[in-house]
Amino acid sequence: MGLDTIVVEAQAPGGTCLNVGCIPSKALIHAADAFFAARSHSAENALGISTSVPTINLARTVAWKDGIVDRLTGGVSALLRKAKVRVVNGHARIIDGKAVEVDGVDGPIRIQTENLIIATGSQPLSIPALPFGGDVLSSTDILSLSKVPSRLAVVGGGYIGLEIGTAMAKLGADVTVIEAGPRILPQYDAELTRPVAARLKALGVTVLTDANAEGFADGRVTLATVDGRQEIAADKVLVTAGRTAVIDGFGLEGLGLDMQGRFIAVDDGCRTSMRGVCAIGDVTGDPMLAHRAMAQGEMVAEIIAGELRVWDKRAIPAVCFTDPEIVTVGLSPDEAHAKGQKVISGLFPFAANGRAMTADDEAGFIRVTAREDTHEVVGIQAVGAGVAEMAGGFALALEMCALIEDITGTIHAHPTRGEALHEASLRALGHALHI
Repeated sequence: MGLDTIVVEAQAPGGTCLNVGCIPSKALIHAADAFFAARSHSAENALGISTSVPTINLARTVAWKDGIVDRLTGGVSALLRKAKVRVVNGHARIIDGKAVEVDGVDGPIRIQTENLIIATGSQPLSIPALPFGGDVLSSTDILSLSKVPSRLAVVGGGYIGLEIGTAMAKLGADVTVIEAGPRILPQYDAELTRPVAARLKALGVTVLTDANAEGFADGRVTLATVDGRQEIAADKVLVTAGRTAVIDGFGLEGLGLDMQGRFIAVDDGCRTSMRGVCAIGDVTGDPMLAHRAMAQGEMVAEIIAGELRVWDKRAIPAVCFTDPEIVTVGLSPDEAHAKGQKVISGLFPFAANGRAMTADDEAGFIRVTAREDTHEVVGIQAVGAGVAEMAGGFALALEMCALIEDITGTIHAHPTRGEALHEASLRALGHALHI
């Protein structure tokens, strides 16, 4: 947009997602799925496929994963060059709202700016009882293991812990999930999480709820549970207690910005409480999603360039890459009711979907929620194999203020899992055809 732009980065470009988050974890999940499928075919199966018992060289898998990350970070660097962005490698310290000093490889560099954008992201949250180090791993550490642990304890039953825990179980680890709350994936409603819980059980993953990890020593994790103190054996402990904003070590405190807990408070243009200073991405709080950060970055650039833009996060899809996957956009029926909205909803199970049957994976459903009076779609949720690829379509429906009739009037290809969206919408109107 013609703006003179400098990006300061201490490590590799691409942030959490590209380097130690979304991309490498999805590569590991894919490898785990492929290995699990091959292992499943080495035993008696309904498909009639017969293979020898497979093995996996995790070090080679990690090298393949690292190659993908290198390709993508290299691509980001090329895009920055193409856009004539100057990249300064080093650690920046904010002097004031108009200047930063970078401790770079060639010595200190002082940068004067009209607009400062803080995009420092987030990092894994440690807990006092289980500090990172040795056999206690963060979500970053576990992506670089050279071999599959025999026994893995996962502290935290949120999406990060379950994504990686499920992958490790498919790779052959004996996995135990330790969740302090009453159920796994507490950020999702129970209807969406039931298929995930059933798959964890089928994979042999032990799930302990209402349990708090209090320490790890001599290959055993100590737990406090409603039934008293317990111990479980583990070779490695993965702590996924959440993520926290990176706000320390670069002079943020000197700006005196308004904060919301550990997050930088921003308005609907991602402006902070100081003129000329914006913040985007994880450092501004939930939802901590790469696509949210990218959209905020585009918007801020447009605002600085003189465009009129306002942030509306209603249609941001969130995906949990568990087995099966979960997608949520907008409001669930319970959330709509809590806001005082009168809604109608329809749910269609993949057990009645021909494509799910032919793929031998019928777990899950698609659910549509709409206003009772106007039939405007206010939320779409799904759980099932491959539903992550439908997230864009779900978000489009909300972004375009679609009515349920817009979906029911759209011909969906057969046989596809996407037909379940059509059927769920028909069911919300009381006109279900195939259930």
